[in-house]
Amino acid sequence: MILFKSIGNKRHRTIASIVEFLLQKGSSLPEHKHINEQTGYLVKGSIRLFIDGKSNVLHPGDSWTILSNVKHKAEILEDSVAIEVFYPRREDYIKYENKEDIIE
Repeated sequence: MILFKSIGNKRHRTIASIVEFLLQKGSSLPEHKHINEQTGYLVKGSIRLFIDGKSNVLHPGDSWTILSNVKHKAEILEDSVAIEVFYPRREDYIKYENKEDIIE
């Protein structure tokens, strides 16, 4: 299971999206790409992140950047928490801007 919510103040959400992901061990994010640049920081846990076909196992304190339209996916190795910033903002995440809007 993967849950996420948009966070940050409304002024910044007009240009970028800040998102908290709660990632359950054994889950995965399928390979995909999008126009948004994406920078992330792993707060807790461990994930295997594949960017453009290259994989790295990440631990708390590790960070990453994924450029626009680069394929990426992830395998969740331990229950994890990640914070990511997307620029430009993820229009498809706007409906999850309230803290109570955690979704699966």
